[in-house]
Amino acid sequence: MSTPIDDPLSRERSHLAASRSALRVMREDVEALDISDVTANWVNAEVLAHQIGERIKSLADLNDTPLFFGRLDYLHAPGSEQAEGAEGERFYIGRRHVHDADGDPMVIDWRAPVSQPFYRASRKDPMDIALRRRFGYTGGDLTAYEDEHLSDPGEAARTSKLLQQEIERPRVGPMRDIVATIQPEQDEIVRSGLSGTVCVQGGPGTGKTAVGLHRVAFLLYAHRERLARTGTLVIGPNRSFLHYIEQVLPALGELTVEQATVDDLVAHVEIKGTDDATAAVVKGDARMAEVLRKALYSHVTMPTEPVVVVRGSRRWRVPAYELGDIVRELLDRDIRYGAAREALPQRIAHAVLVQMERSGEAPDDRVQDAVARNSAVKAAVRTVWPAVDPAKLVLRLLSDAEFLAAHAEGVLDADEQKAILWVKPARSVKSARWSAADAVLIDEATDLIQRTHSLGHVVLDEAQDLSPMQYRAVGRRCTTGSATVLGDLAQGTTPWATRSWEEALTHLGKRDAVVEELTAGFRVPTDVITYASRLLPHIAPGLAPVVSIRENPGRFEVRPVSGTPDVVDACRASLRHEGSTGLIAADARVPELADALTKAGIPYLGPGEETTRETRLTLVPASLAKGLEYDYVVLDEPGAVVDGEPDERTGLRRLYVALTRAVSGLTVTHATPLPSQLA
Repeated sequence: MSTPIDDPLSRERSHLAASRSALRVMREDVEALDISDVTANWVNAEVLAHQIGERIKSLADLNDTPLFFGRLDYLHAPGSEQAEGAEGERFYIGRRHVHDADGDPMVIDWRAPVSQPFYRASRKDPMDIALRRRFGYTGGDLTAYEDEHLSDPGEAARTSKLLQQEIERPRVGPMRDIVATIQPEQDEIVRSGLSGTVCVQGGPGTGKTAVGLHRVAFLLYAHRERLARTGTLVIGPNRSFLHYIEQVLPALGELTVEQATVDDLVAHVEIKGTDDATAAVVKGDARMAEVLRKALYSHVTMPTEPVVVVRGSRRWRVPAYELGDIVRELLDRDIRYGAAREALPQRIAHAVLVQMERSGEAPDDRVQDAVARNSAVKAAVRTVWPAVDPAKLVLRLLSDAEFLAAHAEGVLDADEQKAILWVKPARSVKSARWSAADAVLIDEATDLIQRTHSLGHVVLDEAQDLSPMQYRAVGRRCTTGSATVLGDLAQGTTPWATRSWEEALTHLGKRDAVVEELTAGFRVPTDVITYASRLLPHIAPGLAPVVSIRENPGRFEVRPVSGTPDVVDACRASLRHEGSTGLIAADARVPELADALTKAGIPYLGPGEETTRETRLTLVPASLAKGLEYDYVVLDEPGAVVDGEPDERTGLRRLYVALTRAVSGLTVTHATPLPSQLA
């Protein structure tokens, strides 16, 4: 039986087919561009060819990704006071802009102002929208639609089934975008301006990571030219996390955003060692910045000898007291150590030129530059303001007790100094067993000497685990730009975890940032988040618990077991359901579980490896679970997760993270007693 031509679903499918065809033509037009006659040289040709290549990639049509996911029908014509939409005009909302051969839009980019009512309009404030239509897809095929007549007072409000289905859709592969499911409170953050820094406190499943990534996509849309010059960066906690999120921005057509960890940013030396918790806390303390500053500037000494410059038959003498005035003036200006050192020979040369002018000569800039390069001037600079290598400075601080004591006096107490001193001093920078915290100190010292390049916008995810010195390292990368800071105080699992966002933002250099809180849970089912929230009074008193908006309570079970074979059986049961499964366990338990899975013939992956239809189980050490999500989670031995950390609070926070990785179901298995806080 044929489908009537006026069937709404048939018409929408026809528009989808026509839009895909138009996108294909747009891509072919770019591919056919001939740049041979428009480039002056091979460098310009390479640059233009690269730009064209990036444009072609951004126009890719992903078969399993809907080209548009919604439609808006406006009420009023352009120029009316109520709205900007045209009477009877409709807009299809999608991941990118698509136009036909005449240039008329067939799909509107979700970031365009005209698309905003798709996320913000409600019955209380319809924003001049007569109809909002959501589309449902199976793979890349449009299979359903759902209408909301926002301006019809007679239509009862109801929960969108398609929206719920999209949120609960099984997850296989990397993280996907949430562009079709952005909620009003999320959209407000996504569309906030480039000039301001936003900090998002969000519990598990509130979508804070996705909000941060979509904000980058929006800012690139609204300020593309500026950010193309200044750059954007997404910072995540580890490589597994970055691999998990790396496809979100390309799916939205954005290919130019760099991704890195904090360790990547400060990779001045090879990391060979680790710190105990006490040393790491002291090294990560913001007071270390003052210790480094004092140690660095201790190299500056007041001149005791004059500088004598010989030019031809004349000798020009700059007395020691005048040199001292120049040095003090540079110190008082509080500019970078290296910049001041570069300015010093020019200042000395200027003092010589003043004497030349007084004697009747008329020197110009070339003479001043020549004097600045004079061997006597260079020798004075080396003595008074010597060059300092940042790694060697940190090496000396950590190796030389007297040097550390001299510059940590009044800043660190004796026990703190002892905690960070190396028991066995390293002989050189290359042979030193640098830790991750040491690399951050070297980055701080590097910035004290020479200013760090600043980007236009930085997204910092899982920020609650950063030390104050790490915040400073990130802040240096956006001193002239803005940031989006994402995190959850309850999920801080480092000894130096953030105590408050106010404190963190101060270290970041963004005191004026706006702090937004997301408490509506879209990912974690009601029963799961309710169970996990039992830990909140013990790990983050006063923090509002996440309230799940999911109508489906999810599968939840606490299952006593007799041993590892029962845990493997729980994994088998989860794999009978569609989607991904994560087996999360204390790090020390992972080898035993890996061996059991192998003997049982169940293939599995490690964190960061992309799941497939054939291999849907990931074995996840609890220390790497943060930021990841799976349709079903089997959590092995909660007590072991807690005991695997240096203190109970950190252990309970690690457990809270592990409990909240599930999208559809959680099975907690335990052969030993559960932590009392879960009772």
